[in-house]
Amino acid sequence: MRLKEIETRLGQIREELNERKEELKDEEITELENEVKALQEEREAIIAAAERRSALLARIAAGETVGGEAGDGNGAVPMVLRNFAGAAGEGQGNGDKYGGMEYRKAFMQYVCRGTEMPAEYRSDTASKTTDVGAVIPTTVLNQIVEKLESTGMILTLVTRTAYKGGLAIPVSTVKPVATWVSEGKGSPKQGKDIKKEGMVTFAYHKLRCAVAVSLEVDTMAISAFESLLISNIVEAMTKALEQAIIDGDGNGKPKGILAETPAEGQEVESVAPSYDDLIMAEAVLPLAYENGAKWCMSKKTFMAYVGITDKDGQPIARVNHGIAGKPERTLLGREVVLCDYVTAYASTLVAGTVYAFLFDFKDYVLNTNYTMGIKKYEDNDTDDQVTKGIMLADGKVVDKNSLVTIKKIKAV
Repeated sequence: MRLKEIETRLGQIREELNERKEELKDEEITELENEVKALQEEREAIIAAAERRSALLARIAAGETVGGEAGDGNGAVPMVLRNFAGAAGEGQGNGDKYGGMEYRKAFMQYVCRGTEMPAEYRSDTASKTTDVGAVIPTTVLNQIVEKLESTGMILTLVTRTAYKGGLAIPVSTVKPVATWVSEGKGSPKQGKDIKKEGMVTFAYHKLRCAVAVSLEVDTMAISAFESLLISNIVEAMTKALEQAIIDGDGNGKPKGILAETPAEGQEVESVAPSYDDLIMAEAVLPLAYENGAKWCMSKKTFMAYVGITDKDGQPIARVNHGIAGKPERTLLGREVVLCDYVTAYASTLVAGTVYAFLFDFKDYVLNTNYTMGIKKYEDNDTDDQVTKGIMLADGKVVDKNSLVTIKKIKAV
């Protein structure tokens, strides 16, 4: 409690020095300086006493003798006290004396201050100059290395909404037309009719990811394990969302971009990636959707385009290092979004498979009724510790006129 009061007072002094730095007089500064010095000395004394108390508790837990090593001179045997393992793991008898908290503390003292290692951690034989000074503690680095997966490229590009289920977006196919008229003349009145059957309606689809860890593993796991577990769940749900945005079939999940049938004349067929594919795709992309459309394909497909040159020998693809510190990829000046959810081109690819497409991702709406939430609970039947992530979402293309696909056909 006293430590908390000291820290509070030191914080108040710090604020006073910052706020009244122009007003403080020499005698006030001297008074504050003396108070800070006294508080710091008191804090050091409290911490030192706590460390001595912890060291004594560690000795008791380890079963060391308390008092004289040879008794009190009257034949009394010195008392040996034992206790259960401490909260920090002191005295745990796991069979590895170099893995306990006592050795780790002794090892730190040996490395930092040159304090001799206790006898129980040194060999009984005579030491030689070639002997290692101390055994490195058998502890686990608080980090877990995992294979990386690419996620998060698509989710940031689409339009995000958060309405309750049953959201309907009206889609109009008729726009008013302006006409030139003579002086004093009017123009015909035009109706703007949005029919119910032309609306895009969003439903509920539940996305769930649950990971169970046994009670034994949860008790023994290092702190990095739990944080990594939550990160993995979020990453898995992000990957599922993005995959559904690209090629979801709409059954129990959002309907993906590739599940839509492009507008008439906006399907480009090709035997293999070529310069003509890109020219044709750009030609059939309506001018009104020119600004926002992006290419989307796998990295392998993009690299197939990188080696293609135009008739002047200039490469049609560009890879520049932008100011953001990451590669900026373009095809004929248009941005390329790479992802693993579009089938990569291969000579053995089944005819009719789309391996690249143009699309304005803002024309895809992802509606989340319940944003991603992480919960943790205990399964009473198995005592497993379950961490789960849940969200309700649906997504659809609201305007497919910016969609141009390139699909493989058989060689003639």
